Amino acid sequence: MCGPWGTYAKRSFSKLSAVLWNSSPTRHSGAAMDELQALKTRLCIIGSGPAAHTAAIYAARAELKPILFEGWMANDIAPGGQLTTTTDVENFPGFPDGIMGMELMDRCRSQSLRFGTEIFTETVTKIDFSSNPFKIFTDSKSVIADAVIVATGAVAKRLKFPGSGDGHEGGFWNRGISACAVCDGAAPIFRDKPLSVIGGGDSAMEEANFLTKFGSRVFIIHRRDTFRASKIMQSRTLTNLKIEVVWNSEVVEAYGDGVKGVLGGLKVKNVVTGQVSDLKVSGLFFAIGHEPATKFLDGQLELDSDGYVVTKPGTTHTSVKGVFAAGDVQDKKYRQAITAAGTGCMAALDAEHYLQEIGSQEGKSD
Repeated sequence: MCGPWGTYAKRSFSKLSAVLWNSSPTRHSGAAMDELQALKTRLCIIGSGPAAHTAAIYAARAELKPILFEGWMANDIAPGGQLTTTTDVENFPGFPDGIMGMELMDRCRSQSLRFGTEIFTETVTKIDFSSNPFKIFTDSKSVIADAVIVATGAVAKRLKFPGSGDGHEGGFWNRGISACAVCDGAAPIFRDKPLSVIGGGDSAMEEANFLTKFGSRVFIIHRRDTFRASKIMQSRTLTNLKIEVVWNSEVVEAYGDGVKGVLGGLKVKNVVTGQVSDLKVSGLFFAIGHEPATKFLDGQLELDSDGYVVTKPGTTHTSVKGVFAAGDVQDKKYRQAITAAGTGCMAALDAEHYLQEIGSQEGKSD
């Protein structure tokens, strides 16, 4: 889930980012269980993106007094989720001129706080869903909660090679390299320019076909000589005259255009012959899958074959009654900020109805 970004946008750091990067969270890695600060709440929310904060806003306004753990560099991403790694977000309703990803999440966080959400910048390390009330642990706190919303998101898989990193690493991430064509493909930097996609599955086929709406030509770079995508997606891709496949190849380097500081091309190596060639492109999109942040669940919720939390169709109910899931941690199809926010709303309403059903009382969290 990412938002469209503008190459020449000046990145602004919000109050949230300043707080996060200029302070260190309290850590108690070796703390014994009886030394942890004990808290009680009717609803605990785990996550920090649009799903988590939308859930928090709804829950707080319903006077559920939620506790939210936003994590500390969980999955190597700052509190706020994947939107903190983008610049201009232009497809989130209400911002006709776009908004910086970090600023959008800063606003979401402020809104959560305004209505009474208690936020801790700590990463959940362990949970116990074996009985209700549920138990949630960080390095310094233990929480007893009547209901839990898991909104920990998913991280796009990225390959590492020279030039693939962030700007401070001398790379072109967010300056020509992305992991979401649907989010970023319409950006001006890609219009009528040659583009490329790395991958061989259905996602890669979908991304490549989508990019033909904007790019002059799209190259699919795949390290094998066959795709693993479904036959129908392969057919749709291979018959598209704007798509060219670079078989048996891998990217070994990304380099700049030498003028604007954005992606100018790729060094592509043929894995059979070893020959390295230049591929002049203005965009590179990773389409090699996502990894949902579910390892901390330790198998206590039903997951699908790709590790996403399974929810009952049309709801956010998980395999454990009283535990709900929202956002990219349970959505492998859309992965957009607005859809995550929508499921965050659903999770809060589902949790509120659940708490009413079990007769949880107003003062239980006090």
